[in-house]
Amino acid sequence: MADKFGFKYIISSLRESHSASDNGWSACIMDGKTREFYHSRKYRIAPIVDRVGGGDSFAGGLICGLVDGMKDALEFAVAASALKHTIPGDFNLVSRADVDNLAGGDGSGRVQR
Repeated sequence: MADKFGFKYIISSLRESHSASDNGWSACIMDGKTREFYHSRKYRIAPIVDRVGGGDSFAGGLICGLVDGMKDALEFAVAASALKHTIPGDFNLVSRADVDNLAGGDGSGRVQR
């Protein structure tokens, strides 16, 4: 995609479905110019309250985080989306501090609110 379309970044979220209410959640990003590749930490989301808006939260978190650099952006996006999975409805009703707290957490990968 980088060669054919000249994409600056290639990004994919990665879901591991253990059950309908228990998922693993991570993502990867590649810089289209340098070919640097990065895979985020993995979160375990259980129980999932609502998956609606999880992709939007990921995209919004990535855009917000890109000001801080590729790796930080991916970690912010995955954490924002993981938190959204614990909230009913279409909107991610968490603060930047909530996302930063999870993204910079203890490394257990367990989403707790």
